[in-house]
Amino acid sequence: MKRKALALFSGGLDSILAVRLMQEQGIEVEAVSFVLPFFSCSSDGTERDLAAARVARHLGIPIWVINFGPEFLELIRNPLHGYGKAVNPCIDCRIHMLVKAREQMVKCGADFIITGEVLGQRPMSQRRDTMSVVERESGLEGLLLRPLSALHFEPTIPEREGWVDRERLAAIKGRSRKEQMRLADELGVTEYPNPGGGCLLTEVSFAPKVRDLFEHCDQLDPRDFRLLRIGRHFRLGERCKLIIGRDERDNKRLEEALLPGETCLRWMDGNTPLGVLTGNPEERHLDLASRLLLRYTRAEAGSTCRVRVTVDGRESLREVAHTMSEEELGHYRID
Repeated sequence: MKRKALALFSGGLDSILAVRLMQEQGIEVEAVSFVLPFFSCSSDGTERDLAAARVARHLGIPIWVINFGPEFLELIRNPLHGYGKAVNPCIDCRIHMLVKAREQMVKCGADFIITGEVLGQRPMSQRRDTMSVVERESGLEGLLLRPLSALHFEPTIPEREGWVDRERLAAIKGRSRKEQMRLADELGVTEYPNPGGGCLLTEVSFAPKVRDLFEHCDQLDPRDFRLLRIGRHFRLGERCKLIIGRDERDNKRLEEALLPGETCLRWMDGNTPLGVLTGNPEERHLDLASRLLLRYTRAEAGSTCRVRVTVDGRESLREVAHTMSEEELGHYRID
């Protein structure tokens, strides 16, 4: 009887190799990928998954793409197993992914799940102890096979039952990728993305923006997290935030992300970044946002400037004094 594995699939080298090791043994493979707004290798939380779909097609395997919504974001706000150095709940995130993968495993008729995890590659979620916790709490004890590091663990059900030949699995560990490169040559894997990017939640510099959302949003939305990737962020009030584009690319992305009723600001008398107010701005926030915006223009300090305010296509002009000091700006900036 031919067996089927469901692969957690990012489209990176490790997940490609895990799939190829199964295909070499005649195992049918399907893939599942997750849409997350935190990966630095994508601009909007979806490109990564489209790339994974392209790689999956190249490998000849079907792929299921699952969007993570508010439930997952609340998990990030209150992780059972805590954070790493920043706001990265890697253990809880992995468990959540595998719970969803287990549900998909049942739906697609797979017998077990595989991942591209490598023992010791990541400091929080790929230690031996935490990998055991993830397997147990995801409800996949015995059914979670990690082909790249399989020989460092006790045999899984697929190995014990003879569905998979354990002797043909790997014993890779640590952060070096030399063994993966060697295995790629051996398996004829010649095209794969360079390692890069990663989860922004692991970046200490990104953490204040995430904590600010946790503090000021009762209901978390994936869009709020996607916007953290764009521009400079300023907290103007309990339910009001200003985002200022750093360049034309940011400006375009802010325009594309704009929701009905949200406010845009631009300096009228020169090239300027775009400012967008999200949440529930009050009248006083418009002047404050305009003054902050002018700090990132070439407007003459101390002058009175015109700022165009646009809401749902309706425009108005405000005359605003360019008087924002660096100290005052620092009070609102989310670092």
